[in-house]
Amino acid sequence: MSGWAALLRAVNVGGTGKLPMAELKALCEAQGLERVQTYIASGNVVFESSRSEAELQQAIDAALARQYGKPLGVMVRSAAELAGLVARNPWPDRPGNRVVAIFIDGPLSLDGMTGQRGEIVALGSRAIYVDYHDGMADTRLRIPAAKLGTARNMNTVTKLAAMTAAL
Repeated sequence: MSGWAALLRAVNVGGTGKLPMAELKALCEAQGLERVQTYIASGNVVFESSRSEAELQQAIDAALARQYGKPLGVMVRSAAELAGLVARNPWPDRPGNRVVAIFIDGPLSLDGMTGQRGEIVALGSRAIYVDYHDGMADTRLRIPAAKLGTARNMNTVTKLAAMTAAL
């Protein structure tokens, strides 16, 4: 058994995609996932499973689509991958709520990026790191490759890495 995290796109953000975490936990348990725990109400769930990443992503995605009538988008990452993302954070001394990892399952690219002002951007492994310096409230940064991804600040990524490692 290995520790995993599933990160859902656009859940409980800005009043859209309402999904109670108790429902998410129950849905994951119904898929045979073990030691299921959610973390904050933004679509983060950690669990144990002996299945592959692809199998887990497909199972969770399909269950969410059946329950909510549309695909929500799920990124699944192993405990080791989350730990690696934290270890390779290009700006570990910056506040964790100002640095974001955008999880992406497709090709990583900064092509077509627009609106960059004070933000600093770096490619990681299956993630794009963004240091928002002054916060995200007024950003105009657009990264086309991130459109189908999901972002978590480094405080959240660090907590998910710890939770999956503890499973």
